[in-house]
Amino acid sequence: MSQPKLRSRAMTEQAAQAAVDQACRSLRLPTIRARVAEPTAAAQREQLTYSGFLAELLLAECDDRDWRRSARRIKAAGFPREKWLDDFDFDANPPTPGRGDPHPRRLRLVRKGQPLCLIGDSGTGKPHMLIALGTAAAQ
Repeated sequence: MSQPKLRSRAMTEQAAQAAVDQACRSLRLPTIRARVAEPTAAAQREQLTYSGFLAELLLAECDDRDWRRSARRIKAAGFPREKWLDDFDFDANPPTPGRGDPHPRRLRLVRKGQPLCLIGDSGTGKPHMLIALGTAAAQ
């Protein structure tokens, strides 16, 4: 059985929008379906080629899927609250010389699957660091 041939379909703008909406539902492309009007207008303004227009749409879908995938991983981790590495005060909590990773943002221990032990006085941000590292790894 051969693949169906592409054929030219003359349709009105309204029919084309309905066809795009239905095709996006069928192909499960929610971002393209929700945002197709914006890139269409931009493509007309900037006189993008068909390939350029298609690339913009597909890249928007990919970016949104990556963001949603990251959000699902963070939610599935079940952290008790949101904490970020950018909010951690590294100056107030310098690493112990010769021990540990002086650059935790690189997530070296997490990527290698090595254990992590945080030591410090009360109020130094150990839970913050653990949640922030987990969040960064989930992204």
